[in-house]
Amino acid sequence: MLRLTVTIPGELTEQVTKVLADSTAVSTLSVLRGAAVRPLGDVIHADVAREGANVLVDRLRELGVHEGGTLQIEPVTTWISRAGFEADEETPGSSADAVVWAQVAQRSYDDSELNWTYLSFMSLATLIAGVAIVLDSQILVIGAMVLGPEFGAIAALGVALVRRRTLLLAVAARALVVGFVVAILVTCLAGLVGRGLGWVTLDDISGRRPATDFIYAPDKWSFIVAVLAAAAGVLSLTSAKLGGLSGVFISVTTIPAAGNVALGLAFGAWDEVRGSGLQLVVNLVGMALAGWLTLALQAAVWSRVPAPRSHSRLSRHVHAEPPPPR
Repeated sequence: MLRLTVTIPGELTEQVTKVLADSTAVSTLSVLRGAAVRPLGDVIHADVAREGANVLVDRLRELGVHEGGTLQIEPVTTWISRAGFEADEETPGSSADAVVWAQVAQRSYDDSELNWTYLSFMSLATLIAGVAIVLDSQILVIGAMVLGPEFGAIAALGVALVRRRTLLLAVAARALVVGFVVAILVTCLAGLVGRGLGWVTLDDISGRRPATDFIYAPDKWSFIVAVLAAAAGVLSLTSAKLGGLSGVFISVTTIPAAGNVALGLAFGAWDEVRGSGLQLVVNLVGMALAGWLTLALQAAVWSRVPAPRSHSRLSRHVHAEPPPPR
């Protein structure tokens, strides 16, 4: 169940109310006339079955709600309502499988924003990966994977392609490129400092590392794991039932590969740079393609799900009472 809160100028209230009242996916509907100060107008609350939200959001956007006011979508974690149960049952599809595209797009923009927090996490994760390589520690590699924030931007590439959002595509691509470049430069500088202090040697980088040699040795399994992990990650992001996302973070070696590239640059170990660079590209390409295909499949499946039926009786009841004079 989702809660839709619409804040709009008064002249849109009747049209918005009609759209919401007509849908069997809406279980409760409240209109607070004159409650909004900016914009001057009304506030409408509606409880909506998750699987029916996309149709309603599209119709509200066609009315220009987002231009003259605001549409907020929030999950209702706990609810007790027979009307809500009936709305959920009558609306085609499953709430757990439903993809609310407005929520997915908003999260994609948030996760792809290039800011100091994002760059800090990228740099810290890559630094930890660098230490993991020096110490040949799988535990630290896992820690670096979990800390890295890059998956949000990778998933955003798929969202941008499926929803044809060129701005989101540019934002996500910039976040990935700048993020990895900054993280690699920071880790390279740290590697040079360690080299100057004698804490890190060339043997630590290019010597035998049985626990972390997979970082610079890409093969077919690297691509397969990236594809499977990205598909699982996208499903975790779009589904109402969250779970498995942390498993994605510890499945793909993007951050560790970047760390190894950085150390290879610091010590002139070009075989390490080539191998890890290829590993990084293979993982990024595999994840981006898998995310795009998973979202495209979800969009194709949901395009065949019937829209919620019209609830004309409730619509007539709502429109029977004219708005009070202002």
